[in-house]
Amino acid sequence: MGIEVGGLFGLIILILDIYAIVKTLQSGASTGAKVIWVLVILLLPLLGLLLWLLFGPKGNKALT
Repeated sequence: MGIEVGGLFGLIILILDIYAIVKTLQSGASTGAKVIWVLVILLLPLLGLLLWLLFGPKGNKALT
């Protein structure tokens, strides 16, 4: 009858991962660093997002 909690959680993670990838590609980091971050985010969606928030390319203001 509606979106299940698991489906909603997955959708939120997908949106945040896309945001992280876009912000990574817009950052001033080297091309190699950008590629590595995008791969980490894609291969480990939740963990990659958390790692990006903590250690990602400088210039990301944690979802601002």
